[in-house]
Amino acid sequence: MWTRSELKNIAKKKLKGFYWQAFLVSLILVISGGSHNRLDLGGSSSTGSTTTGGGGSEFTLGLVLIAVIGVLVFLALRIFLGYILEVGGRKYFIELSRGESEISYLLKFFDKKYYKNIITVLLYRGIYIFLWSLLLIIPGIIKMYQYRFVAYIMAENPDLDHNQALNLSREMTAGQKLDIFILDLSFLGWFILGALFFGIGVLFVQPYYDAVNAELYQKVKADI
Repeated sequence: MWTRSELKNIAKKKLKGFYWQAFLVSLILVISGGSHNRLDLGGSSSTGSTTTGGGGSEFTLGLVLIAVIGVLVFLALRIFLGYILEVGGRKYFIELSRGESEISYLLKFFDKKYYKNIITVLLYRGIYIFLWSLLLIIPGIIKMYQYRFVAYIMAENPDLDHNQALNLSREMTAGQKLDIFILDLSFLGWFILGALFFGIGVLFVQPYYDAVNAELYQKVKADI
């Protein structure tokens, strides 16, 4: 069994001497959407007047098309680039927890031997979470925690198919989801404090958070 204080203390020790390297990895994960980040899409309305009705309609249609293209580009980058970087980042922090530190782990899974399978597995993960989120927010959150370790599992076992990886993550998080949720809540103060500095401060907390999650994975894996 694990405790929050234990995970955090170990993560702090493992980061000593490697913080800035870990910071770079975490920064890349944040940019590529691989740090459990979500994209929030919202609409906006304008109260301003337009010179002509037709021109206003064309302008609105143009904005919609730009938004759609932007979303499609984001999804393509997230799937074909972000998924691979996510698994590479998990590999980096797993190895850091073992005392190794090679930033090259971040790019390890661009190898054609792993590339297609990793994208397939993480795409299944994303689709399942999305479909459950359509029911209600809570089921979607539960599924997010249920599949928390999929990227870590693939980082160590890149040949597993989606059923094996998803089932193993479900097994690992059985009875642990609430505790992991509370672990995430324990970082809330750090992230709020970081957000006060135009959100930039959050980036400096992220390596610590990622290191703690790698320690969590190691502990849970050892217990099953």
